[in-house]
Amino acid sequence: MPHKSATDPDWGYDVLRRAIDAAGISLWTWHIDTDDLTMDEKGYALWGIAPDRDVTFECLSAKVHPADRDRVRAAFNATRALVGTYEIDFRTVHDGVVRWISARGKGDDTGIVEQKVSGVFLDITDRKQAEEGHELLAGEMSHRVKNLLAIASGLTRITSRCSSSVEDMTSQLMHRLTALDRAHDLVRPLPGGEGRAALLGDIFTVLLAPYDDDGAFAGRIRVAVPRIGVGQETATSLALAVHELATNALKYGALSVATGTLDISGTMDNDVVQISWAEQGAPEMDRGRKSHGYGSVLVQQTVEGQLGGTITYDWTKNGAVIKMTLNKACLAG
Repeated sequence: MPHKSATDPDWGYDVLRRAIDAAGISLWTWHIDTDDLTMDEKGYALWGIAPDRDVTFECLSAKVHPADRDRVRAAFNATRALVGTYEIDFRTVHDGVVRWISARGKGDDTGIVEQKVSGVFLDITDRKQAEEGHELLAGEMSHRVKNLLAIASGLTRITSRCSSSVEDMTSQLMHRLTALDRAHDLVRPLPGGEGRAALLGDIFTVLLAPYDDDGAFAGRIRVAVPRIGVGQETATSLALAVHELATNALKYGALSVATGTLDISGTMDNDVVQISWAEQGAPEMDRGRKSHGYGSVLVQQTVEGQLGGTITYDWTKNGAVIKMTLNKACLAG
Protein backbone atom coordinates (compact mmCIF):
# COMPACT_ATOMS: atom_id res chain seq x y z
CA MET A 1 0.00 0.00 0.00
CA PRO A 2 1.52 3.37 -1.01
CA HIS A 3 2.37 5.82 1.71
CA LYS A 4 -0.03 8.77 2.07
CA SER A 5 1.31 12.20 2.94
CA ALA A 6 -0.46 14.84 5.00
CA THR A 7 -1.20 16.74 1.80
CA ASP A 8 -3.13 13.83 0.34
CA PRO A 9 -6.92 14.52 0.64
CA ASP A 10 -7.57 10.89 1.53
CA TRP A 11 -5.05 11.04 4.38
CA GLY A 12 -7.19 13.40 6.43
CA TYR A 13 -10.30 11.28 5.83
CA ASP A 14 -8.49 8.08 6.88
CA VAL A 15 -7.18 9.68 10.06
CA LEU A 16 -10.62 11.10 10.90
CA ARG A 17 -12.29 7.73 10.30
CA ARG A 18 -9.82 5.89 12.52
CA ALA A 19 -10.18 8.52 15.25
CA ILE A 20 -13.99 8.28 15.09
CA ASP A 21 -13.89 4.49 15.30
CA ALA A 22 -11.44 4.58 18.23
CA ALA A 23 -13.65 7.02 20.12
CA GLY A 24 -16.78 4.93 19.57
CA ILE A 25 -18.52 7.81 17.79
CA SER A 26 -21.47 7.32 15.45
CA LEU A 27 -22.18 9.89 12.72
CA TRP A 28 -25.74 10.85 11.76
CA THR A 29 -27.58 13.29 9.53
CA TRP A 30 -31.23 14.23 9.97
CA HIS A 31 -33.29 15.70 7.13
CA ILE A 32 -35.65 18.10 8.85
CA ASP A 33 -38.38 18.18 6.18
CA THR A 34 -38.65 14.44 5.47
CA ASP A 35 -37.63 13.17 8.95
CA ASP A 36 -35.20 10.76 7.25
CA LEU A 37 -32.14 9.95 9.33
CA THR A 38 -28.88 8.55 7.97
CA MET A 39 -26.37 6.83 10.25
CA ASP A 40 -23.13 4.95 9.85
CA GLU A 41 -22.75 1.27 10.69
CA LYS A 42 -21.88 1.97 14.31
CA GLY A 43 -25.08 3.99 14.71
CA TYR A 44 -27.24 1.08 13.53
CA ALA A 45 -25.51 -1.21 16.02
CA LEU A 46 -25.87 1.33 18.82
CA TRP A 47 -29.63 1.56 18.29
CA GLY A 48 -30.11 -2.16 17.64
CA ILE A 49 -31.45 -1.64 14.11
CA ALA A 50 -30.69 -3.72 11.02
CA PRO A 51 -28.36 -1.73 8.72
CA ASP A 52 -30.57 -2.34 5.65
CA ARG A 53 -33.57 -0.54 7.14
CA ASP A 54 -34.65 2.98 6.30
CA VAL A 55 -34.61 5.03 9.50
CA THR A 56 -36.52 8.13 10.57
CA PHE A 57 -36.21 10.15 13.71
CA GLU A 58 -39.67 8.91 14.69
CA CYS A 59 -38.39 5.34 14.32
CA LEU A 60 -35.53 6.06 16.71
CA SER A 61 -37.89 7.79 19.11
CA ALA A 62 -39.71 4.51 19.65
CA LYS A 63 -36.48 3.10 21.10
CA VAL A 64 -35.94 6.01 23.47
CA HIS A 65 -36.82 5.29 27.09
CA PRO A 66 -40.44 6.40 27.70
CA ALA A 67 -39.32 8.71 30.52
CA ASP A 68 -36.93 10.54 28.15
CA ARG A 69 -38.92 10.42 24.89
CA ASP A 70 -40.73 13.78 25.08
CA ARG A 71 -37.56 15.55 26.19
CA VAL A 72 -35.57 14.11 23.27
CA ARG A 73 -38.24 15.03 20.72
CA ALA A 74 -38.42 18.58 22.02
CA ALA A 75 -34.63 18.90 21.88
CA PHE A 76 -34.39 17.71 18.27
CA ASN A 77 -37.28 19.89 17.15
CA ALA A 78 -35.58 22.87 18.76
CA THR A 79 -32.56 22.51 16.46
CA ARG A 80 -34.42 24.58 13.87
CA ALA A 81 -34.05 27.66 16.05
CA LEU A 82 -31.21 26.72 18.36
CA VAL A 83 -28.12 28.88 18.09
CA GLY A 84 -24.80 27.05 18.39
CA THR A 85 -23.98 23.54 19.57
CA TYR A 86 -26.24 21.36 21.69
CA GLU A 87 -25.94 18.14 23.64
CA ILE A 88 -28.55 15.89 25.21
CA ASP A 89 -28.15 12.65 27.14
CA PHE A 90 -30.94 10.06 27.17
CA ARG A 91 -31.67 6.37 27.63
CA THR A 92 -32.62 3.80 25.00
CA VAL A 93 -34.27 0.43 25.47
CA HIS A 94 -34.02 -2.50 23.08
CA ASP A 95 -34.05 -6.23 23.79
CA GLY A 96 -34.64 -5.35 27.44
CA VAL A 97 -31.28 -3.58 27.72
CA VAL A 98 -31.09 0.05 28.83
CA ARG A 99 -28.23 2.12 27.44
CA TRP A 100 -27.28 5.78 27.70
CA ILE A 101 -26.62 7.81 24.53
CA SER A 102 -25.33 11.34 24.18
CA ALA A 103 -26.49 13.17 21.01
CA ARG A 104 -24.40 16.16 19.99
CA GLY A 105 -24.80 18.51 17.07
CA LYS A 106 -25.04 22.08 15.91
CA GLY A 107 -28.18 24.10 15.32
CA ASP A 108 -29.10 27.46 13.75
CA ASP A 109 -28.61 28.18 10.05
CA THR A 110 -24.84 27.73 10.37
CA GLY A 111 -25.36 24.08 11.20
CA ILE A 112 -28.18 23.39 8.71
CA VAL A 113 -27.17 22.66 5.13
CA GLU A 114 -29.96 21.85 2.65
CA GLN A 115 -32.38 21.37 5.56
CA LYS A 116 -30.10 18.75 7.12
CA VAL A 117 -28.67 18.66 10.63
CA SER A 118 -25.60 16.55 11.35
CA GLY A 119 -24.14 15.35 14.60
CA VAL A 120 -22.80 12.39 16.53
CA PHE A 121 -24.07 9.72 18.90
CA LEU A 122 -21.89 8.56 21.79
CA ASP A 123 -22.49 5.48 23.94
CA ILE A 124 -22.02 6.82 27.50
CA THR A 125 -23.54 3.85 29.35
CA ASP A 126 -20.35 3.03 31.27
CA ARG A 127 -19.95 6.64 32.39
CA LYS A 128 -23.57 6.91 33.55
CA GLN A 129 -23.38 3.60 35.43
CA ALA A 130 -20.20 4.79 37.14
CA GLU A 131 -21.91 8.06 38.12
CA GLU A 132 -24.91 6.18 39.49
CA GLY A 133 -22.57 3.89 41.43
CA HIS A 134 -20.73 6.87 42.90
CA GLU A 135 -24.02 8.52 43.90
CA LEU A 136 -25.20 5.31 45.54
CA LEU A 137 -21.91 4.93 47.39
CA ALA A 138 -21.98 8.58 48.49
CA GLY A 139 -25.53 8.16 49.78
CA GLU A 140 -24.64 5.00 51.66
CA MET A 141 -21.51 6.59 53.14
CA SER A 142 -23.51 9.64 54.25
CA HIS A 143 -26.09 7.35 55.83
CA ARG A 144 -23.44 5.35 57.67
CA VAL A 145 -21.61 8.45 58.93
CA LYS A 146 -24.88 9.84 60.31
CA ASN A 147 -25.59 6.49 61.94
CA LEU A 148 -22.13 6.38 63.55
CA LEU A 149 -22.59 9.90 64.93
CA ALA A 150 -26.01 8.95 66.29
CA ILE A 151 -24.56 5.78 67.83
CA ALA A 152 -21.69 7.70 69.47
CA SER A 153 -24.16 10.23 70.89
CA GLY A 154 -26.49 7.50 72.14
CA LEU A 155 -23.72 5.45 73.73
CA THR A 156 -22.41 8.56 75.48
CA ARG A 157 -25.89 9.30 76.80
CA ILE A 158 -26.35 5.71 78.03
CA THR A 159 -22.94 5.71 79.71
CA SER A 160 -23.47 9.05 81.45
CA ARG A 161 -26.58 7.72 83.22
CA CYS A 162 -24.69 5.03 85.10
CA SER A 163 -21.27 6.63 85.64
CA SER A 164 -20.03 7.85 89.00
CA SER A 165 -17.09 9.89 87.69
CA VAL A 166 -15.36 11.09 84.56
CA GLU A 167 -12.90 8.23 84.85
CA ASP A 168 -15.72 5.69 85.25
CA MET A 169 -17.57 7.14 82.25
CA THR A 170 -14.39 7.04 80.16
CA SER A 171 -13.78 3.41 81.05
CA GLN A 172 -17.36 2.37 80.30
CA LEU A 173 -17.49 4.32 77.06
CA MET A 174 -14.23 2.77 75.86
CA HIS A 175 -15.64 -0.65 76.74
CA ARG A 176 -18.76 0.00 74.67
CA LEU A 177 -16.83 1.36 71.73
CA THR A 178 -14.60 -1.73 71.81
CA ALA A 179 -17.71 -3.92 71.83
CA LEU A 180 -19.08 -1.91 68.92
CA ASP A 181 -15.84 -2.55 67.03
CA ARG A 182 -16.25 -6.29 67.63
CA ALA A 183 -19.82 -6.03 66.42
CA HIS A 184 -18.68 -4.36 63.21
CA ASP A 185 -16.43 -7.35 62.54
CA LEU A 186 -19.64 -9.29 62.01
CA VAL A 187 -20.93 -6.67 59.61
CA ARG A 188 -17.75 -6.51 57.53
CA PRO A 189 -17.15 -9.57 55.30
CA LEU A 190 -13.68 -11.04 55.66
CA PRO A 191 -11.43 -11.30 52.59
CA GLY A 192 -11.55 -14.62 50.82
CA GLY A 193 -14.55 -15.77 52.85
CA GLU A 194 -12.42 -16.37 55.93
CA GLY A 195 -14.05 -17.00 59.28
CA ARG A 196 -16.52 -19.54 60.66
CA ALA A 197 -20.29 -19.59 60.90
CA ALA A 198 -21.87 -17.97 63.96
CA LEU A 199 -24.88 -18.91 66.04
CA LEU A 200 -28.04 -16.88 65.45
CA GLY A 201 -28.22 -15.86 69.12
CA ASP A 202 -24.56 -14.79 69.15
CA ILE A 203 -25.13 -12.39 66.26
CA PHE A 204 -27.93 -10.63 68.13
CA THR A 205 -26.07 -10.68 71.46
CA VAL A 206 -22.75 -9.36 70.14
CA LEU A 207 -24.33 -6.65 68.01
CA LEU A 208 -26.63 -5.40 70.77
CA ALA A 209 -24.14 -5.62 73.65
CA PRO A 210 -22.82 -2.03 73.19
CA TYR A 211 -26.34 -0.63 73.64
CA ASP A 212 -27.10 -2.27 76.98
CA ASP A 213 -26.58 -0.45 80.28
CA ASP A 214 -24.05 -1.56 82.87
CA GLY A 215 -25.75 0.20 85.78
CA ALA A 216 -29.27 0.41 87.13
CA PHE A 217 -30.85 -0.47 83.79
CA ALA A 218 -28.54 -3.37 82.93
CA GLY A 219 -30.15 -6.28 81.18
CA ARG A 220 -32.85 -4.30 79.40
CA ILE A 221 -31.96 -6.10 76.13
CA ARG A 222 -33.01 -9.75 76.18
CA VAL A 223 -32.31 -12.30 73.45
CA ALA A 224 -33.96 -15.73 73.24
CA VAL A 225 -33.80 -17.29 69.76
CA PRO A 226 -33.42 -20.86 68.47
CA ARG A 227 -29.95 -22.38 68.40
CA ILE A 228 -29.24 -22.22 64.68
CA GLY A 229 -25.95 -21.97 62.82
CA VAL A 230 -25.56 -19.10 60.39
CA GLY A 231 -23.22 -19.23 57.39
CA GLN A 232 -20.45 -16.69 56.84
CA GLU A 233 -22.09 -14.82 53.97
CA THR A 234 -25.52 -14.87 55.62
CA ALA A 235 -24.05 -13.72 58.94
CA THR A 236 -22.84 -10.55 57.23
CA SER A 237 -26.27 -9.85 55.73
CA LEU A 238 -28.10 -10.57 58.98
CA ALA A 239 -25.64 -8.48 60.97
CA LEU A 240 -26.30 -5.52 58.66
CA ALA A 241 -30.04 -5.83 59.25
CA VAL A 242 -29.70 -6.16 63.04
CA HIS A 243 -27.25 -3.23 63.13
CA GLU A 244 -29.74 -1.00 61.28
CA LEU A 245 -32.59 -1.99 63.62
CA ALA A 246 -30.41 -1.29 66.66
CA THR A 247 -29.41 2.10 65.26
CA ASN A 248 -33.07 3.03 64.75
CA ALA A 249 -33.90 1.93 68.30
CA LEU A 250 -31.07 4.08 69.62
CA LYS A 251 -32.09 7.11 67.55
CA TYR A 252 -35.82 7.24 68.27
CA GLY A 253 -36.89 3.91 69.75
CA ALA A 254 -36.78 2.13 73.09
CA LEU A 255 -33.01 2.45 73.45
CA SER A 256 -33.21 6.25 73.17
CA VAL A 257 -34.68 6.53 76.70
CA ALA A 258 -33.43 5.26 80.06
CA THR A 259 -36.35 2.96 80.83
CA GLY A 260 -36.90 1.43 77.40
CA THR A 261 -36.48 -2.32 76.87
CA LEU A 262 -35.91 -4.55 73.88
CA ASP A 263 -36.92 -8.21 73.61
CA ILE A 264 -35.78 -10.41 70.73
CA SER A 265 -37.45 -13.81 70.66
CA GLY A 266 -37.74 -16.51 68.05
CA THR A 267 -39.30 -19.80 67.11
CA MET A 268 -38.64 -22.33 64.37
CA ASP A 269 -41.35 -23.97 62.30
CA ASN A 270 -40.00 -26.51 59.80
CA ASP A 271 -37.80 -24.46 57.44
CA VAL A 272 -38.93 -21.04 58.67
CA VAL A 273 -37.37 -19.08 61.54
CA GLN A 274 -39.68 -16.45 63.05
CA ILE A 275 -38.07 -13.52 64.89
CA SER A 276 -39.90 -10.93 66.98
CA TRP A 277 -38.22 -7.60 67.78
CA ALA A 278 -40.36 -5.93 70.46
CA GLU A 279 -39.55 -2.52 71.96
CA GLN A 280 -41.22 -1.22 75.11
CA GLY A 281 -41.12 2.26 76.65
CA ALA A 282 -40.14 4.11 73.46
CA PRO A 283 -41.15 7.78 73.05
CA GLU A 284 -44.21 8.38 70.90
CA MET A 285 -43.57 8.93 67.22
CA ASP A 286 -45.56 9.21 64.00
CA ARG A 287 -46.83 5.77 63.06
CA GLY A 288 -44.65 4.31 60.34
CA ARG A 289 -42.59 7.49 60.00
CA LYS A 290 -39.32 5.60 60.01
CA SER A 291 -40.43 2.53 58.08
CA HIS A 292 -39.53 4.03 54.70
CA GLY A 293 -36.13 5.58 55.43
CA TYR A 294 -32.85 4.49 53.86
CA GLY A 295 -32.03 2.13 56.75
CA SER A 296 -35.46 0.47 56.71
CA VAL A 297 -35.28 -0.04 52.95
CA LEU A 298 -31.84 -1.61 53.39
CA VAL A 299 -33.22 -3.96 56.07
CA GLN A 300 -36.17 -4.96 53.89
CA GLN A 301 -33.97 -5.64 50.86
CA THR A 302 -31.58 -7.70 53.00
CA VAL A 303 -34.28 -9.78 54.67
CA GLU A 304 -36.28 -10.40 51.51
CA GLY A 305 -33.49 -10.62 48.96
CA GLN A 306 -30.65 -12.36 50.82
CA LEU A 307 -32.33 -14.13 53.72
CA GLY A 308 -35.36 -15.39 51.80
CA GLY A 309 -37.79 -13.95 54.30
CA THR A 310 -40.24 -11.17 55.10
CA ILE A 311 -40.35 -8.24 57.51
CA THR A 312 -43.27 -6.20 58.85
CA TYR A 313 -43.39 -3.13 61.13
CA ASP A 314 -46.02 -2.26 63.72
CA TRP A 315 -45.54 1.08 65.46
CA THR A 316 -47.41 0.71 68.75
CA LYS A 317 -47.68 3.42 71.38
CA ASN A 318 -44.99 1.60 73.41
CA GLY A 319 -42.53 1.16 70.56
CA ALA A 320 -41.80 -0.76 67.39
CA VAL A 321 -42.79 -4.39 67.05
CA ILE A 322 -40.99 -5.93 64.10
CA LYS A 323 -41.72 -9.40 62.80
CA MET A 324 -39.21 -11.22 60.61
CA THR A 325 -39.40 -14.61 58.94
CA LEU A 326 -36.11 -16.09 57.75
CA ASN A 327 -35.46 -19.09 55.55
CA LYS A 328 -33.47 -21.67 57.50
CA ALA A 329 -31.65 -22.89 54.38
CA CYS A 330 -30.67 -19.30 53.49
CA LEU A 331 -29.37 -18.71 57.02
CA ALA A 332 -27.09 -21.74 56.79
CA GLY A 333 -25.76 -20.68 53.37
